[in-house]
Amino acid sequence: MATPATILAYACLGVGLGTLTGLVPGLHVNSVAFVLVGVAPGIDGPPAAVGAAVLAAGVVHTFLSVVPGLVLGVPDAATAPGALPGHRLVLAGRGREAIRLSALGSGIALLVAVGVALPLSHVVAGGREWLLAALPVLLAGVTALLVLAEPTRRSRLGALLCVALATGLGLLTLDLSVSGPLSPDGAASMLAPLFGGLFGAPVLLDALDAHGSIPPQDGVTLGLSRLEALRAGLAGVGGGALVGYLPGVSAGVAAVLALGGSGGSGPAGRGSDRAYVVATSGADTATAVFAVASLAVLGAPRSGVTVALTSLGVAGRTTATGTGGAASVPFGLLDMLLVIALAASLGIVVLVTLGDRYLRLVRVLPRRPLVVAVLGLLFALAFGFGGVLGGAVFCLAAFVGLIPPRVGARRVHLMNVLLGPIVLG
Repeated sequence: MATPATILAYACLGVGLGTLTGLVPGLHVNSVAFVLVGVAPGIDGPPAAVGAAVLAAGVVHTFLSVVPGLVLGVPDAATAPGALPGHRLVLAGRGREAIRLSALGSGIALLVAVGVALPLSHVVAGGREWLLAALPVLLAGVTALLVLAEPTRRSRLGALLCVALATGLGLLTLDLSVSGPLSPDGAASMLAPLFGGLFGAPVLLDALDAHGSIPPQDGVTLGLSRLEALRAGLAGVGGGALVGYLPGVSAGVAAVLALGGSGGSGPAGRGSDRAYVVATSGADTATAVFAVASLAVLGAPRSGVTVALTSLGVAGRTTATGTGGAASVPFGLLDMLLVIALAASLGIVVLVTLGDRYLRLVRVLPRRPLVVAVLGLLFALAFGFGGVLGGAVFCLAAFVGLIPPRVGARRVHLMNVLLGPIVLG
């Protein structure tokens, strides 16, 4: 039986681990979780304490991973309108502001999501059968809204092309049998090669041709009013609910929908970029909360971290509802929410403290060798989780991932690599 002091100590260790993995470029939280699935049951310690470390690591990783995402893959200023919102802020010298916007979005989402997660999960549990039956229609609606959110006829046609390509890629690869040296038994997945190729590699490949350096990052004053920041943070909570309960929906997808299609569009420095950063960070944090609530109430793990938690729960508590679904976890919902609150609070402090230093460090490093090194790391992870087949899928996904900016569409349409196959059954 783990004492509160032991659980606290392990949670702090998890915060440190999440900080380290979050600052490693290209390392996705689910990649970390897949490794934890394999190693966590073998860690010498009470299951509840090890579970606290796993949960804290996953939460803090999502906080810190925004930092390498801001500075790697930054394009030329001339191509900024087609860049990601965070990159445009960095090009405008507002990287430090972006870090604080991210922390603000996470803080707002944490306060709200902890309060609504349990009642919302019970509402979802009551309509579970209806939700499962209507899931293909709901996800098709999400896809349609994303396409309609594009600002021009050309970009909407480009979005349809991206939807078709991503859906085809998912149908072709998701059910392939894979195995790699990093894949834990029973948890092999094609997701790491797919997501690394679709969303990581293309940004880095485009950055290889970029010239010039990252400008000084001096501004810390937030360019959003309190009301605008609150709206964006609440939009992130709504997005986190979508991500937490609808499979295949990402924080980026949720943020674009929650912001009425404005997120991720417009020149550098516009309010929509700032709102997008707040909303996506809020959605990431809210997702962590809703995922554990879904696990506790619905008995359904909705993230890699919650899958890792269930692997520790053989001697723990069984969560179940009258609507079907059950999972064994090492501690209860209140304990998990307390760990999330602690980890998120520390993560906000670490994000602001280390984020500025990270920006300064990356500015003085040679840019092209750094980008090449991160590309190599992404490929190594794809091979590690999927073997030779995973490496091949990574390369194919990277080619598909290069297409959206060239047809004037957002990259969020590539999430149809998951949405499309679910819609098509």
